[in-house]
Amino acid sequence: MTAKENKIMDINDIQKTVKRIAYQIHETNFEEKQLVLAGIKENGLILAERIQKELNNIADLEVILIAINIDKKNPREEISMSKPLTFCENKSVVVVDDVLNTGSTLIYAVKNFLSIKVNKLQTAVLVNRNHKNFPIKGDFKGISLSTSIKEHIDVRFGKAEGVYLS
Repeated sequence: MTAKENKIMDINDIQKTVKRIAYQIHETNFEEKQLVLAGIKENGLILAERIQKELNNIADLEVILIAINIDKKNPREEISMSKPLTFCENKSVVVVDDVLNTGSTLIYAVKNFLSIKVNKLQTAVLVNRNHKNFPIKGDFKGISLSTSIKEHIDVRFGKAEGVYLS
């Protein structure tokens, strides 16, 4: 952590938030038999894994984890997934990322699922910023922050785990 960084969530805050998001996802999808959590690599996938663990503890639901590979600097480029897109047909899908900034990464990840029939298509983020350039929202969100455009949100998992504002 540098002198200009402020830690706004610690490991305990993240754990509580992940649990709350998992309960919200379960409440919205309680009639489903299967649920796909599609985590955007890297941090979105880590978050999706943690949500999956919580859902496995609270729900009688098969939770399937899929990794989405997307170039966050150029999300229009080809997107690949750890399972074929057709695997998600007729299932409820939650696309997971750590931070919803401008919305470009999340909207292109969601767009990927619009070419097939899904039961539901939702999004989950740990941090929702209010500087979106695209019409997308986090259906399940940990915290919402109104920050300046110059400020940066950094989510770290593992060593020095936390959410930092700089």
